[in-house]
Amino acid sequence: MGFFARWILALKLFFRIWFDRQAAEAHKALAETKALPEPAQPRRVSEEGERGAVRLLAVMQREGRLVDFLMEDVTTYDDSQVGAAVRSVHAGCRRALAEFVALEPVLPGDEGTEVSVAEGFDPSAISVVGDVRGDPPFKGTLAHHGWRAAKVTLPDLPGTMDAMIVSPAEVEV
Repeated sequence: MGFFARWILALKLFFRIWFDRQAAEAHKALAETKALPEPAQPRRVSEEGERGAVRLLAVMQREGRLVDFLMEDVTTYDDSQVGAAVRSVHAGCRRALAEFVALEPVLPGDEGTEVSVAEGFDPSAISVVGDVRGDPPFKGTLAHHGWRAAKVTLPDLPGTMDAMIVSPAEVEV
């Protein structure tokens, strides 16, 4: 929508609200609708947290060659070649994830079922989308149950190993 069209629309809305009491009240009610709680500010990851993330990435690289796959430009390959590569990456990464990270759904239930989001919910755990109006509790349809790491058991590194190395360089002699 161009500038002039927006200007004309603003004038129309101005006069409609000015002369139509119901339109003004509807606009006021819409403006007073409270927004969802703000998500918590991102926390700075500690040095140990960074090392844990790199260790998990290293495990995914070792078991499924995930980093190699993601860093590869796959646009030059046809779909069947990419599909064959994805199968082995998927199998290795899934195995590593099952071994080192216990995952559980954030919300129980199958996708497509009706759920209720209580007042005071954690917006970092539950994302309410769609036509959201008013205050919680909200009722809606579960589009994705989300994932929460219930337990993480990453392998320890030897004291001499650099914790920020995802995969060592290989030199063939």
